[in-house]
Amino acid sequence: MAAWKAQHPSVSGHQGRYELREILNALRYRNRTGCQWELLPYDLPPTGAVRYSFDVWKRDGLDRRINDVLRMMVRERAGRSADPRSPISSWTP
Repeated sequence: MAAWKAQHPSVSGHQGRYELREILNALRYRNRTGCQWELLPYDLPPTGAVRYSFDVWKRDGLDRRINDVLRMMVRERAGRSADPRSPISSWTP
């Protein structure tokens, strides 16, 4: 996330008021609970900041890349190939 942010500086030079970790926490909360944007808890960043980040990341494809990396990590921890499209080397007909 930090590398992505470094490659995509704000046009105005604004560094962002909220930590990326807090934005991610808000997105994880919304994903886990299915709540509406406006019903995010008060101790998370404001809805507008969270929604803006989500929209920018989705438009840039960052959300898909994050999902791909997480899926590979889960597959590797389970002892499976990181890429589900890779051929199975131990399989014989």
